[in-house]
Amino acid sequence: MMNKTSSTLDTILSHRSIRKFTPKKISTDILEQLINAARCASTSNNLQCISIIRITDETLREQIMACASNQQYIKDAAEFFVFCVDFHKHQQICPESQLDYTEVLLIGAVDAGIMAQNVLVAAESLGLGGVYIGALRNEIEKVSELLKLPAHSFPVFGLCLGYPAQDPPLKPRLPKTLMCFENTYQALQEPILAEYNQQVQEYYQQRSKIDMDWTRNIEKTLAKPVRPHILPFLQKQGFIKK
Repeated sequence: MMNKTSSTLDTILSHRSIRKFTPKKISTDILEQLINAARCASTSNNLQCISIIRITDETLREQIMACASNQQYIKDAAEFFVFCVDFHKHQQICPESQLDYTEVLLIGAVDAGIMAQNVLVAAESLGLGGVYIGALRNEIEKVSELLKLPAHSFPVFGLCLGYPAQDPPLKPRLPKTLMCFENTYQALQEPILAEYNQQVQEYYQQRSKIDMDWTRNIEKTLAKPVRPHILPFLQKQGFIKK
């Protein structure tokens, strides 16, 4: 007898980024559930070093949107959250906290990803859709100023949430043979990569009518400096000096 997948697993396996939303608002009750999902996320050493800033001011949203490649869905989404690594409160509690070690930054980044994914999975299970906004790091210092973030904190990414007004296809993911290994790392298998590139190319043709595959996407993203302003900003905020 075949086992049915759980509703949670169905939600995870059907994830798509949603960039068009209906005007419908998200109820206070659902927002409370989403914040509770964030609060219950796993956290390293129980440090709970993430703060969420809910952006309700329209002018502020537009200012953040301008910092994030003018992605219209930041303005159109019913809700927009900014997830921030926040060790400021820890420094207040324990002034001798040594927050300038690289590991502290990693702890914060990992916790942010875990918490945000809790929120998005919960939102999708309730009929919402969403998309992460890493582009706010294009102008990370300006966004930090807009949010009045103190030392030992910084914005990691945003999350648009709302009721979907589109039904995009599932984006092909790397096959298991290219990302899940047993005991030791395995070399890249070119024939499998070529097959995956074809799948991704077909996806982008269907979704956006653009000629793009996974290899070219990597080249476009990584074959140039990747936000070189991030390191000096993080060091200014008191991170990653050791």
